[in-house]
Formats: sequence, structure tokens, C-alpha cells
Amino acid sequence: MPSPRVLIISPSASAAANNGNWHTAWRWSQMLHPAFDATIARHWNGDPFDVMLALHARRSADSIARWAQAHGASNNAPALGVVLTGTDLYRDIQTDAAAQASLRYASQLVVLQECGAQALPVELRPKTRVIFQSTAAQAALPKPFDALRVVMVGHLRDEKSPQTLMQAARILKGHADVLIEHIGDALEPDLGAQASACMADCPQYRWLGGLAHLEALQKIAQAHVLVHTSRMEGGAHVILEAVCSGTPVLASHIPGNVGMLGADYGGYFALGDAQQLADLLLRCRVELGHPHGLYKQLSQQCALRAPLFSPATEQAAVRALVNDLLHANP
Repeated sequence: MPSPRVLIISPSASAAANNGNWHTAWRWSQMLHPAFDATIARHWNGDPFDVMLALHARRSADSIARWAQAHGASNNAPALGVVLTGTDLYRDIQTDAAAQASLRYASQLVVLQECGAQALPVELRPKTRVIFQSTAAQAALPKPFDALRVVMVGHLRDEKSPQTLMQAARILKGHADVLIEHIGDALEPDLGAQASACMADCPQYRWLGGLAHLEALQKIAQAHVLVHTSRMEGGAHVILEAVCSGTPVLASHIPGNVGMLGADYGGYFALGDAQQLADLLLRCRVELGHPHGLYKQLSQQCALRAPLFSPATEQAAVRALVNDLLHANP
């Protein structure tokens, strides 16, 4: 008997795109093999599949609507799962009619962190589940205590609020033992200009531009802390990469980050509050070798979250999703 056919829709489904949606689509296709025959495509062209998983409610809206129409469904279309991103949850579903329709058409909705369902209408939450993304655990690297090494990874664009890190670097200008590396291409030229100016003014701040993924992972593993300043997130992969590398996180207090790190996590700062971020960095530096200091506390809390982000956990959850969609539509 042939394996059930699963279509994974990702609007940017190409290895050349090298973005989060592509990596999720590719990873899930590998996790479904060999129990399922998984195909990745940008759009559904009408070919027969047993299950469709669509990444991004707004960008995949055309394929989602055509699948629902082909199955004669105005709500809860058979064998249709929709995976929601941060822009879906915290922007598009508030105003975009096509994204709102995608929520109705799906028979299963997937969010990528624990707080995601709270952004959905109450009546849709019963058909919503959490699937954490994953990465392989990395061996923790030795980290000297002569300085606090800080890294931020993310392209320079407004949604990531990179200005918060730059402002914190300026506040910490007199602290030569807090070393900051900022990784990411300037998708908005003005932010690149701001990063260059900050680097000229603050010797301990270095903007490295875009790096290959493996090189960025090495920078994360070498750092004492990862800083994540975003305005909105569906479940930032860089957070779980840091956690699984033994590098604790300082993150903006937004739902997407709280859903990854937990409500009781001790490393949050208010969105856009550069002074609070600078204070946390200084506290980590002062207490770097202290057995009961903030840095140790954050390291322990991240270690407790790490099992949520294991490949085996994600694979089991993805296969359970597909099996449930098949069972609802034999």
C-alpha cells in the first residue's frame, strides 16, 4: 500500500530562499519520511494529496481556499492543517480577510509557541495545538569569565527592533568588558547605517552583517548570552538554537518570546527598553561566575526548556498532526 501523500505549502519554498518557512517545510518533510510521502510546493495546483499542511495563513491563503472549495467546505476543511507565523498571529489575522478565512477553513491550526493560541478567537482555540520547532543539541563550549560576550542574530528590519540593542550598546559604551556582536543583513538600509554609526561610536559593538547559518550557530555557542529584541514573533528559531547550545537568552517581553521561554523566565526586558536591557547585561557581567547569580539562574531555566525543542519531540508532534488529519478524513 502506498504511503499517504502530504503536501506542505510554503510560499517561499526553495532552498535558495533560506528562510524560516523553508527550513520548517524541509525539516517536516524529512520527519514525515518514510511513513508519509511528503512534497513541498509554493502553491497547490489541484493534484491529489491526502493531507495539506499550509505554512502561513495569509501568504498561503489562495491554496488554503482552493483546497477548502475542492472539498466543499466553508469551515474545517478535511485534512487541512494551517501553521501560523508571528505576522499571522500578531498582525494579519486582525485585519486581513484572507488570513481570517484561512483560520476558518483549517481543520487543525498549529502555533509554534505556548502563547500563540491566546491571539486567536476563543472559538478557534479547541482546534489549535502547539508544535515547538527543534534543533539538534550542541555541546556547550567553554566560556571565559574575563568579559561578557553577547550576540544578537537576526536581519536588521523593524520587526526585530535592532535599535534596542544599539541603544543598549551606547549606554554600555564605558564598559569594555561587555562585548556585543550583531549578526544580520540590513534589510532596511537606514538600520544598516545606524549599525555602522553605532560600531564607529562604540568599540565594544560589532555589526558583522549576514553570516552562514553554521557560522552564526558557532557565534551563539561561543556567547554567554543571546539578545532577542523583537516586536513580534511566532516562535523564534534562534531562541531554541541558543537554548540548545547552552546559551541563555535575554528577550523582549512579548507573547512569542514568553511562549518559548516560559512565563516565569527571569531574562525579559520591556519591548524597546534599552536601559532595562543594558541593566540586565551588566548584571549578567557582574554575576557571571556567581553560583546563585542571574546568569546561572537563566542558564538553569533554559536547560529545563531544552527538551521541548528536541527533534524527537517535534517529529512525534508533526506525525501526530498528520495522523489526526488522516483519521478525521479516512
